[in-house]
Amino acid sequence: MAERRTILSGSTFEEQIGYARAVVDGDRVYVSGTTGFDYATMTIAEDVVAQAEQALRNIEAALHEAGCALADVVRVRYLLSERDDFEPCWPVLRRHFGPVRPAATMLVCGLADPRMKIEIEVDARLPARRYSPSLPSSS
Repeated sequence: MAERRTILSGSTFEEQIGYARAVVDGDRVYVSGTTGFDYATMTIAEDVVAQAEQALRNIEAALHEAGCALADVVRVRYLLSERDDFEPCWPVLRRHFGPVRPAATMLVCGLADPRMKIEIEVDARLPARRYSPSLPSSS
């Protein structure tokens, strides 16, 4: 049976809403939609580019705790409250994901807090060297 574990970031939202920043299930890592909040101070920048940078730092921290990195991301979803905010984020996103080229989707939608301008969700795979599933025992 595949190992399942949760990763918490310390965000008050995780406790209030009842979710984990990330879930590791076997060789898969699912990182929840992550915004630009600095979880240590629970503050958020007004600028969408600064929010994207912080969201990616938050995601990197969760991936690191899971045993992988942005280079292991296979899928990314960008959720923005304003369509025009996406293009200014492209240089940041290209810097982090350009060499990786994960499958990607961008959606325009309402976010949970009006201060939030971008939310990023990723799926990754643990590198083979860090994942070795248990073999079923023979009876």
